[in-house]
Amino acid sequence: MAQDPKKAKKAKRPTAKKAGGEKAEAKRATPKKAAKKEAKAAEKKAPAKKAPEKKAAPKKHVPIVVRASSRYVRVAPRKARLVADQVRGLHIDKARALLQFSPRGAAHDIGKLIESAASNAENNHDLVADEMRVAEITVDEGPTLKRFRPRALGRATPIHKRTSHIAVALSPEED
Repeated sequence: MAQDPKKAKKAKRPTAKKAGGEKAEAKRATPKKAAKKEAKAAEKKAPAKKAPEKKAAPKKHVPIVVRASSRYVRVAPRKARLVADQVRGLHIDKARALLQFSPRGAAHDIGKLIESAASNAENNHDLVADEMRVAEITVDEGPTLKRFRPRALGRATPIHKRTSHIAVALSPEED
């Protein structure tokens, strides 16, 4: 009597109980759980070490920074950044002159904002406004107003009216 080849292959395979038992043990003890248990055991054995105290560094003289911001300005941030890049780092008198004669629309809004920051310096911090410089100026994107325009054949095209958040920081002129 010759054995059937299919039955012979089945007989050579290991039993499913051993393989299943090993998998079940592997599922119970995952590497993450084992690592957590080892960490807890190490904490119990060794007390926590205190970090060495650092010596206090000498404090540097921080110049006063006067800030002003304008939000929801109806000018595209990309256009306002072109003007802001020209003014950044300039003495306030040079910045005023540049903005006064600039043909760009955003120059008017940024000029008003710099005047507001100069007034803040005089009234709130008792500084001389003419001795300040534009230390920082940022133009961030505000919410976009979405409108639609009628076009030919009953279509509509979107119009995006962008807004900006502009912030200016003035600092005393360094001698």
